[in-house]
Amino acid sequence: MSPSEWLHTILLALVQGLTEFLPISSSAHLILPSQLLGWQDQGLAFDVGVHVGTLAAVMIYFRRDVRDLILAWLASLAGRHSSESRLAWLVALATIPAVVAGFLLNDAISHYGRSILVIAGTTLIFGVLLGWADARRTERHAMSNISVKDAVLIGLAQAVALIPGTSRSGITITAALMLGYDRQSAARFSFLLSIPVILGAGMLKGQELLQSGTAAQWLPIAIGTLVAGLSALACIHLFLKWLDRIGMRPFVIYRLLLGLVLLAVYFLVPGATA
Repeated sequence: MSPSEWLHTILLALVQGLTEFLPISSSAHLILPSQLLGWQDQGLAFDVGVHVGTLAAVMIYFRRDVRDLILAWLASLAGRHSSESRLAWLVALATIPAVVAGFLLNDAISHYGRSILVIAGTTLIFGVLLGWADARRTERHAMSNISVKDAVLIGLAQAVALIPGTSRSGITITAALMLGYDRQSAARFSFLLSIPVILGAGMLKGQELLQSGTAAQWLPIAIGTLVAGLSALACIHLFLKWLDRIGMRPFVIYRLLLGLVLLAVYFLVPGATA
């Protein structure tokens, strides 16, 4: 690989790691290098690698929560129920809408939903909605008392994030804030909810990779996985640390600016209509 290709690999992995968990949409960011700079897609193997990296990051950061939820869920199968087992079942329940929507609508979204205009629109619309939800939040609930109804509603919101530009973390946090949860609970439930989704997406891409029989360059994939994982880990930590202090306003402003940039690219850059 040339030095420029190494630079592309590292920067794209860094973008994936930073934007996977911030409410700013990874798809909106990953389209800009190809449209503005003419960078080529890094390939399916690279996509699998960065998914592994971001999955490892969230599982490492929430390793105690993940361990407790898994053990509590297993115990619940034997009839020993607890607040942790209830949360584990609610995470599973909230994952179902995204699984169903992905199965039914994946082809349609892939065909119609990946244009710059669509991504610009969703970046702007759901950015405004995030700002409204944060400004009007009531913080009546914490994650420890999340209800079945609220888990389903947040899960339905996550399904909407299949549309590029929406931001999975952004829309699930928005839904949780609108339902009266505090910022930390909204973010933490969103991050826990990301684990089965990222795992499922990574497995699907891995299956596609095996079926394609494409030869992979393992060193750049390993570097990309490491960069995506470390940047995602730092991102989760800093986001939760600063969340109560900075709120959602910086991310809302950023999304609005990004959406306007994408609109400018669509209308002003020749050939940027994909």
